[in-house]
Amino acid sequence: MIDQSTPKGRILAAALECAAGSSWAEVSLADVAGQAKVPLGEMRDLFASKSAIIAELLRAVDREVLNRIDKAPDQDKRDLLFDVLMTRFDVLAPHKAALKSIAQAGAADLALAGPLLASQHWMLQAAGIDTSGPGGALRVAGLAGIYASVFRTWLEDDDPGQARTMAVLDRRLRRAERALRQLDGVASAAQQLATAVPSFLKRLGEAARRDGFTREPKSDPVAGAEDPKA
Repeated sequence: MIDQSTPKGRILAAALECAAGSSWAEVSLADVAGQAKVPLGEMRDLFASKSAIIAELLRAVDREVLNRIDKAPDQDKRDLLFDVLMTRFDVLAPHKAALKSIAQAGAADLALAGPLLASQHWMLQAAGIDTSGPGGALRVAGLAGIYASVFRTWLEDDDPGQARTMAVLDRRLRRAERALRQLDGVASAAQQLATAVPSFLKRLGEAARRDGFTREPKSDPVAGAEDPKA
């Protein structure tokens, strides 16, 4: 997953080693640079924060998962998404101790919101699920919530077969699929209504003018009356 032939790769590997060996909250950038044997000045140019390191780790995981996915031509999209996410957990498995340390360090930096959502965007793409437009944004956000929940289960799942993780993931995906189907139906109905109403009002106006039902402006009774003093 990580190419350690480059300074960036050595830093990523060192960060995982440091996190596995002690609390990530107590690990400094200088600790990571020392473990990677990279000058602190070069460390500063490559990664200005620990959040930047995590963001790059997310991208490295994304690349590995995408390279491993082999789509079956007739595979159901939900089943394929299940396989994609389980492949992600397989990629992460060698680094579970480090990831536990990172997860226990506290709430994620807001700077990681973009990379985290981008990861889920690519997981949906790998499963052949559309991520464009408002509906796509909803799918990405929904999957991010599912993944965060299942990730917590995976961290505590010590079964080599990951039975507990698979059961929770399958249940959450089925629930989300039903919810999205309902939302898609509501969105489709709203779109049809938004398209139909202006057309209906236009036809109604045309019919009123054709049948002589348009209201003529009333004359001013005062202006039209004769002046009794004239």
